Amino acid sequence: VQLQASGGGLVQAGGSLRLTCAASVLAISSFVMGWFRQAPGKEREFVAAISWSGGSTLYTDSVKGRFTISRDNAKNTVYLRMNSLKPEDTAVYYCAAADSTVLVVGISDYHYWGQGTQVTVSS
Repeated sequence: VQLQASGGGLVQAGGSLRLTCAASVLAISSFVMGWFRQAPGKEREFVAAISWSGGSTLYTDSVKGRFTISRDNAKNTVYLRMNSLKPEDTAVYYCAAADSTVLVVGISDYHYWGQGTQVTVSS
């Protein structure tokens, strides 16, 4: 699976962005899909995950109620809608695919990674 993340940019605090992860080579319909982020000087961290059907989702506490992960298997695409953005959300955001039957949050659980898209939130 090849993953291409896009949709990042510069936004003011309180604003919104929608990230898109487009997959190619293989269909993602059987994969758990996740979003991670890495801020400067920090380790990559889990943000959100969605089951293959889209029926189950999981979020890290800091984004609950603000971010929404979704997927369109027909388009081989995963989205991350980010509302009420805060400066601490500034990071490079990565999408990833896990060959798993359950939602997973560890970096090592994911087998395929996109190249990342920069999100910068100004105060």
